[in-house]
Amino acid sequence: MLLIPTILCGGAGSRLWPVSRDLHPKPFIRLSDGQSLLQKAFLRASALTEVAEILTVSNRELLFKTQDELAAVNSQGRRITFILEPFRRNTAAAITTAALHVAAHYGEEAVLLILAADHLIKDQVAFAAAVSEAIELANKGKLVTFGIHPTLPETAYGYIEAEGNAVLRFVEKPSLPEAEAYLNSGRFLWNSGLFCFTAKTLLKEMAEHAPDIFTASLNCINQSRQTQLRNMSYLDLDPDQFALIPENSIDYALMEKSHAVSVVPCSIGWSDVGSWTALDELMEPDADDNRVEGEALLHDVKSCTIQSKGRLVGAVGVENLVIIDTEDAVLVAHKSKVQDVKHLYAKLKHKSHESHKLHRTVYRPWGTYTVLEEGVGFKIKRLVVRPGACLSLQSHAHRSEHWVVVSGIAKVTNGEHELIVNTNESTYIPAGNKHRLENAANMDLVMIEVQSGHYVGEDDIIRFEDKYGRPVETIHESSPIHESSPLDCIEAAL
Repeated sequence: MLLIPTILCGGAGSRLWPVSRDLHPKPFIRLSDGQSLLQKAFLRASALTEVAEILTVSNRELLFKTQDELAAVNSQGRRITFILEPFRRNTAAAITTAALHVAAHYGEEAVLLILAADHLIKDQVAFAAAVSEAIELANKGKLVTFGIHPTLPETAYGYIEAEGNAVLRFVEKPSLPEAEAYLNSGRFLWNSGLFCFTAKTLLKEMAEHAPDIFTASLNCINQSRQTQLRNMSYLDLDPDQFALIPENSIDYALMEKSHAVSVVPCSIGWSDVGSWTALDELMEPDADDNRVEGEALLHDVKSCTIQSKGRLVGAVGVENLVIIDTEDAVLVAHKSKVQDVKHLYAKLKHKSHESHKLHRTVYRPWGTYTVLEEGVGFKIKRLVVRPGACLSLQSHAHRSEHWVVVSGIAKVTNGEHELIVNTNESTYIPAGNKHRLENAANMDLVMIEVQSGHYVGEDDIIRFEDKYGRPVETIHESSPIHESSPLDCIEAAL
């Protein structure tokens, strides 16, 4: 038996704004131990037995961030395949394409374990036992879901009415009186959104109950390309074919229709970490029931959650508040209203405000950049360039750039000249000069870039050459890669 844990990594980043963003969704949020939810999901999957490889289904724009996150904790050298979606299409498309990939590479009897990258499971022993029970049912042709024994009348979760492993019905998010009745009956479980089945069963049931999704997913897989790099594979789903897959959740498309569904009731310390209230429950409170991460000065403050990774937060005479301070945004919310944070996110998105989409630190194929400060006629960035990586050969019409090497060794192309810039040295790039920055050492190159000119907009760039296969046209180095596949970057680097 081969087990293929499949981690669904994505989301809009709306419920835990301002820490989560469109391009920094909930799976990348780090907990107090320094690990992200995605890393914890990967380690949880890696600890299981009979694991052949681990799949991660994610948006293509999150590839470099996801790859770095997993590489940091993959001490066992697990084989990883990234299935890259060009845009969101809900869980039915993600799971069906994953099952098609597994069937093609490992056979239809291979077992998929579907995990959410943004959920937390505290009890690994109980989780492993539940997975073993689920695998037994999956090998009997069942579509298995994991039902969590409820501990309170939660109205934010869907429920499953069950008798043993038999699913009687799925129930939508209930009202509080209904949730209290469910809890008291002992017949209802929280619907975790975790699943287990063989590739054969999943594909057979999808072909029967959601043939449009199955057929479109199969066509998409057949038109998509795959690249191998050491112990990592990349399957980039064709955007045109992927757009033809109907958007639906696996629950509505299949689980609520199929007669082959079973449930494993379990208590595994599960949480979907779906709000700031759920997240602060993971932290130990002080004597006044406050949960503080970062530096805070409090006077007459009770039952508050305060998080700041940079600035000092002062609070006086308040109760039951969530105060989240990031580099470019601050959230203040009453704990009873944290589920409404998504409305702020929606308004920011409607205004096309950058804080809904990006943090000041952005991942690129060559490393990261962080906007430290920006004003009229100037912008200051911190660049971290990986060993062997380089930015594109480019020029700017309206701005000049000053580069200071903080650590490492930079190889710089500046017009017709090439030079080495060592730590604590600098160079100047006049407007209009073709230039390139390359890491010439076996350690990260850390740079401070000061842009100055009457216009420092992100669209003032012409790219002439690019190591990562991105198009040569007017586009900024730090812009998300919409116009080309990340596999262009991967293949060009081989």
